[in-house]
This record gives sequence, structure tokens and C-alpha cells, in this order.
Amino acid sequence: MPDQIIKGRSIVRNEWQLLRLAEGQEAASAEVPAGKVIVPLAVWEAQRETLAVRGDIGVWLASDQRPEVLKEDLQRFPVIAVDFPKFTDGRGYSIAFNLRMRLGYKGELRAIGDVLRDQLFQMQRVGFDAYDTRPDRSIEDALKGLTVFSETYQASVDNRIPLFRRHQRGTPAEHNDAGAGI
Repeated sequence: MPDQIIKGRSIVRNEWQLLRLAEGQEAASAEVPAGKVIVPLAVWEAQRETLAVRGDIGVWLASDQRPEVLKEDLQRFPVIAVDFPKFTDGRGYSIAFNLRMRLGYKGELRAIGDVLRDQLFQMQRVGFDAYDTRPDRSIEDALKGLTVFSETYQASVDNRIPLFRRHQRGTPAEHNDAGAGI
């Protein structure tokens, strides 16, 4: 299967190479190949002056890193990825929400790592728009995870008004029964 990701609601060819450091490899001496590369935050910080002149660099954040560290450089990245080291680690949701809502990031926000079908709907709610799903699972099946629910209750990045504010009751205001309009 060619290298593919889900972007928006379609399966597309992955144009970005993801750089991960090997055990013990130093960020300052890591070789960043030519072309579109998503580098770890540590590599960006260590090689910022060299990498900043390139327009084909993205950065990825580990689940224990704070997105605020990218505040000054945020708009230079066409893609920011957030790593999900395992299915049960949900810190990446907060990172995505903060990138979109508090820092105003408008570029591609990609989920990487242990990304499974069951997570995609909630990931899109907090601002992800691209998903690099696990290669041992069907990407076609994962795509269905974006449409598992037709309505949401809580406010989030994709819908800032909660359901109770969007719902209009059919009960007239002059109705005097206890509990009317509830």
C-alpha cells in the first residue's frame, strides 16, 4: 500500500516525510533530508537558523510538549503534527485544541502515531484535519471514523455552540405547566 493519509475527508498521498530521532541521536546533529520533512520539536529548536530558510519544514510535538513554544514561529509551518504514542494518551487533543483556539494556527494539523478509527471523530472536533493512521490497519475503514456521529453535544473547534443552545423548543412561552420548555 502506498504511503497515504486521510486529509479532510479523503485518502490522499502523503507528501511529507516524518523524521524521528533514533535512540541516543542528538537533535543538533540530526540530518534533515531535502524535500518536505516534519521534524521533531527538538530538531527545530537545535537547527532553527538552518531550517528557517526552508519553506518545506513542518514540526511535530510529542504529547508532553507544549504548543506555546512554537508561538513565534507558528505561521511559518505548513504542517504541524501531534504524536499519539499510544491509544490511551489523550494529551494530543489538548495540544490540537490550543493550537487552533488559543494560538490561531490555520495550517494543516496532523495526528501521527497510534491513530485509530475510533479516535478520528473526536480528533476532528478539536481541530485535526489530517490523520496518519497506523499502517497495520485499513485506511479506508479508518475514514469511516470521521462520520460515526451526526450530532455533537459539547462545543469545540468545529462547532462553538453547544447543542442546548442550538436546539429550539416547540413549546409556546405561555404554556404554564411545571417543567414546560425543559
